[in-house]
Amino acid sequence: AQRKVEARNFDIRKQLLEYDDVANDQRKVVYADRNTLLDSDDFTERITELRHRVFTDLFRQHVPVDAIEEQWDLAGLQSVLRSEWQLEVPLETMGTEASDTELLAAVLKAADEHYAAKIEAVGRETFAGFERSVMLQALDQHWREHLSALDYLRQGIHLRGYAQKNPKQEYKREAFELFGQLLDVVKRDVTRLLMTVRIQSQAEAAQAAQQLEQQAAQLANVTYTHPDETGQPVQEADAAGLLGEPPVPRVGRNDPCPCGSGRKYKNCHGRLA
Repeated sequence: AQRKVEARNFDIRKQLLEYDDVANDQRKVVYADRNTLLDSDDFTERITELRHRVFTDLFRQHVPVDAIEEQWDLAGLQSVLRSEWQLEVPLETMGTEASDTELLAAVLKAADEHYAAKIEAVGRETFAGFERSVMLQALDQHWREHLSALDYLRQGIHLRGYAQKNPKQEYKREAFELFGQLLDVVKRDVTRLLMTVRIQSQAEAAQAAQQLEQQAAQLANVTYTHPDETGQPVQEADAAGLLGEPPVPRVGRNDPCPCGSGRKYKNCHGRLA
């Protein structure tokens, strides 16, 4: 009987290590990205890439690739750009003669000019400090939410075995999809905040960056739970800084899913539990 218990505990430890390997691989990517942010003083290229990807995605939602002109929704796109991004781009007027690539170029140009005006008002060096704070805060916040989503996924993934699916492979596949969602939401949040923020002076930029840093600092030194080798939760203190393990909150079935999908927990990762 003792050997059976030891064998079972060994299997549990092995499974937990395999699941943790997935999180650790993703953690390495996030840590490397975070260190790059801390070591850099110029974020022009990175912010431009994020901005172009966000506006390209938005453009393609209204003007799909290879769609005929009658399927374009230039009025809807023009309205979204005006109401959500404060960008005036005469797409409906241009649409009669311009190609989709020319229309996309016009949208990106308007976004670039709008952003350049913000930098000019504050100063490149000062605004770079604000950019760093925005990216760090978004990365830290959504990484911790991502770890919570991985915990929920791991708690119910064994049920996949009843559906003739390999739980470990299913976990790796869904963890990869969740990581892609993490990168997408960081990209969108950073771009939206930087494009819509109203900062008119160096003092305002410095104050905004300080507020973001204070918000990030509040994430440190929390108490979190993780399963031990018997599968029982164990309390530990001091979550290894901003990128440590997250607290695992109680989520109601009708609450939003912690993975950030926008769906209710019972219709998302709650289906696994």
